[in-house]
Amino acid sequence: MGEIFLYNHGGSGNHGCEALIRTICMLLEDKPTLFSEAPDQDVQYDLQNIVQICPAIQSYSRVSPDFLKAYLQLKIQGNYFPMDILPYKQSLKMIKKGDVELSVGGDIYCYEDYPKFIKLHEVICNRGCKTVLIGCSLDEKLFEDPVFVEDMRRYDYISARESLTYRLLEKAGLDNIGYAPDTAFALPIEQLPLPEGFQEGNTIGLNVSPLVERKERRKGLVFFNYEMLIQWILENTDCSVALIPHVVWKDNDDRTILGKLYERFRETGRVAMIPDCNCMQLKGYISRCRMFVGARTHATIAAYSTCVPTLVLGYSIKSRGIATDLFGTEEHYVVPVEKLQEREDLTKAFSWMWRNEAVVRKRLETVMPEYVERTKDVRNKIAYFCDR
Repeated sequence: MGEIFLYNHGGSGNHGCEALIRTICMLLEDKPTLFSEAPDQDVQYDLQNIVQICPAIQSYSRVSPDFLKAYLQLKIQGNYFPMDILPYKQSLKMIKKGDVELSVGGDIYCYEDYPKFIKLHEVICNRGCKTVLIGCSLDEKLFEDPVFVEDMRRYDYISARESLTYRLLEKAGLDNIGYAPDTAFALPIEQLPLPEGFQEGNTIGLNVSPLVERKERRKGLVFFNYEMLIQWILENTDCSVALIPHVVWKDNDDRTILGKLYERFRETGRVAMIPDCNCMQLKGYISRCRMFVGARTHATIAAYSTCVPTLVLGYSIKSRGIATDLFGTEEHYVVPVEKLQEREDLTKAFSWMWRNEAVVRKRLETVMPEYVERTKDVRNKIAYFCDR
């Protein structure tokens, strides 16, 4: 196997992305090269200690054949994806035949701009290297697009992180596939001092994102659901509440909503706002919660993996698939954001979790050791497929 490159990494301001890089490097037991779209973020959270950081996006000539071809496609066909991948071409020249490219963006194909990643993968394949899609989640509608299915066939190996995606790949007739839990389940914990108002073992951790807010049926519905949930916790339990951001990207910053919730309840003295820190430290806070309610997938993974009973406000196959693999069902464990209708819907779902707290925790304690151990399967599969 040649040199290993990691790509489709948007930057560590998304601490789920950071967690994937850290845990993949742990599994590889190597220091690969990371093509990053935000190198400054990765340095801020000290990823330079485990990867060689290379800017994924670099300048390009506006008189090159590649630019002229992409520009014509934009103007004549309205296809902007060839223009989108031009900034990546310079960095990808580092790749040579025999190298291995690992796509670490687990759900990049689940968004409207997924054709960009098909084009990018095509460019990478043309370099003559092996390619692996690691820890992916793929929505069912994608498989209606033959261009997408053909792109999946180009990968040397695909690792689905939950069984619902694995079955979709299998149904599509792909044989270059496997299933292993998201490597972030194996992320180590780093504990920082707890802030005032955070009761260790008796605090409900909450996470919410602008992304789920954009998918709500009525404006303000997500915020009102969290507001009512906090009110219920304060009135019906002796628990504290910790508001925990997991993504701090500009225009997609969890603190925008969590900050409003904090201002609404700060005078109670029972609500703490956790500051931004690295993914291991965030997992340290989450691990000391009694229960957790989250929208960001990797925030909920941090909770699951430390056996904290967790309710997910979900919006895609990844939350449903992970819950199904852990509990045998998504019912009671995932609230689809598009199904929120009333302000008390999240509170009703949480009240079931509250009543069944001991059962849920016992289930996690039973399944989690083997589940985390299975994350190591990825390393062996990568070696097998890429050495052929």
